[in-house]
Amino acid sequence: MAHILAVDDEAEICALVRTALERGGHTVRCCTAGREVTEALCRWADCILLDIMMPGEDGVALCRRIRALTDAPVLFLTAKSEEADVLQALGAGGDDYLNKPFRLGELRARVAAHLRRQQRSAAPAHRLARGGILFDLGARTAAAGGRALPLTKSEYAICELLALHPGQVYSKEQIYEAVFGYDGTADQSAITEHIKNIRAKLRAAGADPGAVQTVWGIGYRWRAAQEGAE
Repeated sequence: MAHILAVDDEAEICALVRTALERGGHTVRCCTAGREVTEALCRWADCILLDIMMPGEDGVALCRRIRALTDAPVLFLTAKSEEADVLQALGAGGDDYLNKPFRLGELRARVAAHLRRQQRSAAPAHRLARGGILFDLGARTAAAGGRALPLTKSEYAICELLALHPGQVYSKEQIYEAVFGYDGTADQSAITEHIKNIRAKLRAAGADPGAVQTVWGIGYRWRAAQEGAE
């Protein structure tokens, strides 16, 4: 079973999370303030749960601080559901979010889904070029113009899914299920914000953000070769 780090200034939430996840066999460590999260704890954790609204170092600032220390999935637990708040949280390096109040069954399912994705065996070590972007499927990295794209694991997984099937349209629900292994219709906004972050990073690297196309009313696709990709 996995090591789970939960950070929330409400002791009741920490106790709830600990009880729910320990019943699944996980080992849970709880912190009630961002300053308690050390490098050692980050490296110990297989999955990290962060509250957004905390006094002092809030969850978004904490995520930015620890992202360089760990590639463990980060799941935000938040009472804030405005699009700007979601964008900020995912832009800081978060993988997903769960609105408070949450059902314990959904919490367990989300954590299990992220852990499954984390533990999947690497794809065969070969490379794929799509629209000026080079994917290393073994290392699970992407580069444009010879420079590595600073994609989070979730952003890379979305790009890889779409790039492996250029021209095929995926709904937000299908992307979420394929990437995270959990079918949650409430998570459409998470995919939307990940796509925004992906396009921004492509643009910053000089690559074409239009490689990831929106198919209005349906979902997203990677632009097919006959439409201008290589």
